[in-house]
Amino acid sequence: MTYRTHWCGEIGPDSVDQEVRVAGWVHRRRDHGGLIFIDLRDRSGLLQLVFDPQVDAQAHDAAENLRGEFVVSVAGKVVPRAEDQVNPNLTTGAVEVSVSGVQVLARSETPPFFPEERVEVDETLRLRYRYIDLRRERMQRNLILRDRAVQSARRYLEAGGFLEIETPILTKSTPEGARDFLVPSRLQPGEFYALPQSPQLFKQLLMTAGFERYYQMARAFRDEDLRADRQLEHTQIDLEMAFVGEPEVQDLVEGMMVHIWREALAVNLERPFPRMTYAEAMLRYGSDKPDVRFGLEIVDVSDLVGGVDFKVFSQAVSGGGAVRGIRVPGASGFSRKDVDDLAAEAAVFGAKGLAPIWVEAEGVRSPIAKFFTEAEMAALLERLEAQPGDLLLFVADRLGVVEPSLGALRLSLASRLGIERKGWEFLWIVDPPMFERDEREGRAKAVHHPFTRPRLERLEELEEHPFSLGTYAYDLVLNGVELGSGSIRISTPDLQEAVFAVLGLDEEEIQAKFGFLVEAMDYGMPPHGGMALGLDRIVALMAGESSIREVIAFPKTQSGSDPMTGAPSAVEAEQLHELHIRTAK
Repeated sequence: MTYRTHWCGEIGPDSVDQEVRVAGWVHRRRDHGGLIFIDLRDRSGLLQLVFDPQVDAQAHDAAENLRGEFVVSVAGKVVPRAEDQVNPNLTTGAVEVSVSGVQVLARSETPPFFPEERVEVDETLRLRYRYIDLRRERMQRNLILRDRAVQSARRYLEAGGFLEIETPILTKSTPEGARDFLVPSRLQPGEFYALPQSPQLFKQLLMTAGFERYYQMARAFRDEDLRADRQLEHTQIDLEMAFVGEPEVQDLVEGMMVHIWREALAVNLERPFPRMTYAEAMLRYGSDKPDVRFGLEIVDVSDLVGGVDFKVFSQAVSGGGAVRGIRVPGASGFSRKDVDDLAAEAAVFGAKGLAPIWVEAEGVRSPIAKFFTEAEMAALLERLEAQPGDLLLFVADRLGVVEPSLGALRLSLASRLGIERKGWEFLWIVDPPMFERDEREGRAKAVHHPFTRPRLERLEELEEHPFSLGTYAYDLVLNGVELGSGSIRISTPDLQEAVFAVLGLDEEEIQAKFGFLVEAMDYGMPPHGGMALGLDRIVALMAGESSIREVIAFPKTQSGSDPMTGAPSAVEAEQLHELHIRTAK
């Protein structure tokens, strides 16, 4: 039989007097004593059905037994609604279907919650019954938006000469920043595959293979702690290009973002996106993914306070650290308790305290004012452009504490003060450092990844001053969220091996972990670069959602579990025996 001739959402005034058949779920039922009204829901929207015993008594009798979430197929005639019953909030609100026949296709138990927007439901319950949660208009809208974004990206990249090529899911464990998910091999006992954290090495090999422009909607897996913008498995728009430098990759990605926003949101973005160096971002915003839609910029005052009597400041500077502050306009009404609360937030990032200065019409009020001469205090106020009514907050420590502490403080202050943050502010963060010192192990580690090309004139610079080298790397940030990272890659074996040496890898480790990539460099690897953009984060921002779980069909909870399927779960002892695995329990 034919279940449907039309989608619910496409029926409007142009459909009046047409005989139609629609199918979907009973969204809402209202009995008006004689007439029964049902809102039928499918993916396209809601449509009002009216069951009139004068039109079809059998259909009216059937409607008496219809309940929420029953699945039905309904035939009838499209008629205009009475003028006083038109619903301007629905695209179908000017019409209804006078039902002449109904078939119940599936019955439903009373669900644990109904898929209505106004119903507040605990997230664990939502994920336990995700198939019901996904019926909600918001969730349908989010996943439809996701599809539009994906299809738009595909069209753009295909028009640019890119080929969609899949890379392996079962691959080799390589150190890429997070823990690998390991898959035991039955055929090679005691050995393991790893699920890819990214297709990084494979896409570099595809450039060596001569495909020159590659992309895929790649699944990536990282065994890391979860939060609003992280999942154990996620999707990235992954791309790589041969014979390019930074400008070409950035120009292409900008064009793709403009294309996606125009097609999926009907929003026209301005180009080019601004560029900011990593060093400037950390200095002004305390973050390599700054939200630049508001001020509250961080100011360095190290040169002004290195010689003051306040030892917290002077010792931080003499020890190679820094003293930086934020001017909070009109916040002189903040109490000491308010400052203590902010200090507790900064303490999460290692700050040992906040030094406050309240700027008032009569002068300054501060527990540290007594350590400053009048001239020193005047210079401090001038540097921060302080005005009466402002609050100044300072952190003194090594940069690894000062920057993230003030970066987090800046965001917290914006929320406390109700500062409006609207619009789409894209930003390229460029030229990050190549290496940073691992605090625990005391050795160098790659800031981006070890295949990123460092900025140097001579190979010897890697030995001479590795921690002062920049890179041909770039991150795309939107409204304070990192959308993705990219770089120009190393394509010669001597440079790649020199970078591995700085990271402390010996020849045996290099061969064991990356031998196949280094070997490929001996066979004509072209200069190349690319980027990986987090699709989940992109769609969450486009949808106005604070968590990527709202734009993923079947996400995990923050603890990494799936309440619907029960994953992760125990497996049969026989399965473990076949894999030569014994658990520690």
